[in-house]
Amino acid sequence: MERVLDVYKRPCDPLYPVVCMDESPKQLIAETREAIPASPGQPARYDYEYRRCGPCNIFLANEPLAGKRMVKITEHRTRQDWAIFLQDIAGQYPEAEKIILVMDNLNTHTPGSFYETYSPEKAKALWDRLEFLYTPKHGSWLNMAEIELSVLTRQCLSRRIDDIEEVRKEVKAWENARNNKNATVNWQFTTEDARIKLARLYPTLED
Repeated sequence: MERVLDVYKRPCDPLYPVVCMDESPKQLIAETREAIPASPGQPARYDYEYRRCGPCNIFLANEPLAGKRMVKITEHRTRQDWAIFLQDIAGQYPEAEKIILVMDNLNTHTPGSFYETYSPEKAKALWDRLEFLYTPKHGSWLNMAEIELSVLTRQCLSRRIDDIEEVRKEVKAWENARNNKNATVNWQFTTEDARIKLARLYPTLED
């Protein structure tokens, strides 16, 4: 936890950007009955019944200090999907010496995923461009990408969508709009705060 918080204190550095990455499932849901449109004094109404159309996956990466984010919608959440998304991230920072990547310790989030997707040479080249910084177990809230996912869900995806292409279109529009605003994350939680508020998690030293 303290390593993550120390990284968050660094100033914005184009050569060593701090990028947070997370992923989340999205259930595709179709209406079974036609909705009643909104009218004066009455919001739109939807039937409680719905039909599941299968899941899709949301990959999201954001650079909190720069106000940049990128989102990718995939049909699955495989090692290969993740490796390709990280290649996409690396492509956004061609001049960076090293990309510090904050993420949770999911079983797909390993360099082995690169080698299952690319040739050994390309896998090693991609790995060399990244520095993995894992959030602790039960500490995924330390990942600022979760904040962006929450905003994405609230502003764009908190409704029934039954087609993955529609999700992609809506998410792309949200991504462009939010990037144009250069929306940043004002992270306030520090190591000093952690040692006070989460004192129960630290070992007790006795003389």
